[in-house]
Amino acid sequence: MDYEINGLPMHVLLVHATVVFVPLAALCTLLSLLWPAARRRLGIVTPLTALLALVLVPLTAAAGQWLLDRVDATPRILAHMQIAGTLLPWTVGVFLVALAQWLWFRYGATEAGGMRRRMGTVGSRIAGIVAVVLALVICGGAVATVAAVGEAGSRAVWEGSFRTGTDD
Repeated sequence: MDYEINGLPMHVLLVHATVVFVPLAALCTLLSLLWPAARRRLGIVTPLTALLALVLVPLTAAAGQWLLDRVDATPRILAHMQIAGTLLPWTVGVFLVALAQWLWFRYGATEAGGMRRRMGTVGSRIAGIVAVVLALVICGGAVATVAAVGEAGSRAVWEGSFRTGTDD
């Protein structure tokens, strides 16, 4: 596939979508999990946003590989690629959490009463806390990884390639 649009490498364009949609999916997932009013308003948008983020990551990586075949592979670009390779598992995690929380609050809430009775008050609270902590770790990891990938990519492209105000 030719990853080029109007003479521009598609990776450059897809990166911006990935940088927006992965953190947006993480934020919507956490809001939907922790805030009932947000959950009601966001509804199916949360797992759909996470799905879009999940699709964007490998598409952006493929476009990046296409671009790498056409530029010199510097140590900074290779570092960027290495960090970028860790983003997909985090994005899969965000999608699974987003889908699970949506399914739970959409269809499983009627079963919650029975689960609470079987687990007891303490057990159901512990399970809820574990679920929230797990979601926080996964969503936080995805956002942190996007930031690390973006910084490494920015450094690969821009570091040392322009003058600063202190260079005079």
